[in-house]
Amino acid sequence: MSNIILIGAQWGDEGKGKIIDLLAEKSDFIVRYQGGNNAGHTVKFADKKFVLHVIPSGILHPGKKCVIGNGVVVDPEALSDEIAMLKKRGVSIAGRLFISEQAHLIMPYHKLIDEYLERVKGKGKIGTTKKGIGPCYADKAARLGIRIVDLMNDRVFRDRLKLVLSEKNAILKKIFREKALSFSKIYKTYSRFRSFFKPLICNTSLLLDAAYRKKKRVLFEGAQGTLLDVDYGTYPYVTSSNASAGGAITGSGVSPARIDRVIGVVKAYTTRVGEGPFPTEFPPDLMDHVRTKGEEFGSTTGRPRRCGWFDAVIARHSVLVNGLSQLAVMKLDVLDELPEIKICVAYRYRGKIYKYFTPDIEVLEHGTPVYETHPGWRCSVEKIRKFSALPKNAKRYLKRLEELLDTKVTIVSVGSHRSQTIFV
Repeated sequence: MSNIILIGAQWGDEGKGKIIDLLAEKSDFIVRYQGGNNAGHTVKFADKKFVLHVIPSGILHPGKKCVIGNGVVVDPEALSDEIAMLKKRGVSIAGRLFISEQAHLIMPYHKLIDEYLERVKGKGKIGTTKKGIGPCYADKAARLGIRIVDLMNDRVFRDRLKLVLSEKNAILKKIFREKALSFSKIYKTYSRFRSFFKPLICNTSLLLDAAYRKKKRVLFEGAQGTLLDVDYGTYPYVTSSNASAGGAITGSGVSPARIDRVIGVVKAYTTRVGEGPFPTEFPPDLMDHVRTKGEEFGSTTGRPRRCGWFDAVIARHSVLVNGLSQLAVMKLDVLDELPEIKICVAYRYRGKIYKYFTPDIEVLEHGTPVYETHPGWRCSVEKIRKFSALPKNAKRYLKRLEELLDTKVTIVSVGSHRSQTIFV
């Protein structure tokens, strides 16, 4: 029996979808525990490309059960569209997808407020996907949220919506100078989703407890990455949920005593989407090369990702706060043609060296990376399937990452296909 949390150990987009897909084969339940449809996992399955935003990618494996936990915020329209896409492509969710009745709903006003807040921030914008995720989590913390269980009880839903909408309309009119939203329109639209949710929702904590007692294997699928975690990331340029291992506990209702391993996923370099500090960001010429070869465009937004050298400072931070026991290194092949490869081992700012992550945004934005330089391998690794067969300099690079992070590299990805994977 093995219950595994899979974590992004950088700023997200590390290639978790491929590793989740591989680990899902040996799992019985796959659980998504935080975020919303602002995240995306791209998976190539049976020579087909799938982009999933809310439903765990384990749904592509027949017979596997998937759970959307209480820590996820759910846009009913986006979820129904995703289910329709899967059905159209021959993937059934019947009896396989379970949603926590305690998950919070993304409402129309969340999306509007998300967009307006980003607009007024100007240069200080966060780079949100404008899908209402942040405002929905804000309402959850302010006890103004509406959960799926509330929607299922018409009296509760009507009362909650009246209460919350009165506040949101005041904000829309008095602060953003926008029109008020119609109570009746939202009420009717969301009430129609009751029949959609009814066969899917349950107490997912009880479901996962029963799975544990039957010795089923559970894989917890994180969205985004540790450096986007609302507590441990590069605040305020973060998401609004806990993308670290702790989020798997609060976002699913499973005891930490039942977790066996936490695996971190990193790229062989570093990327991030949106605004915020990025100490190791490439110059334009190298940026274009890596972005093109690595197909570095966001799964959810299509925005080009910012790319840079591997940052061991932020990766060490991820090892620390997540308790990582293993690492999966993705996209090693993207570095094939480079004559030399750098690793950031510290930051220098105003005469001080920072070997460990600092939450000081000024240091992160203006500090200078301290690099180690390593020779490249200048040949393709895409067809290699054994660690021993990798070029000498590629093995040295991976071993150096292990030393810097004090964590074993157990998976190396050398291409986008499932077969292009080395298990160390």
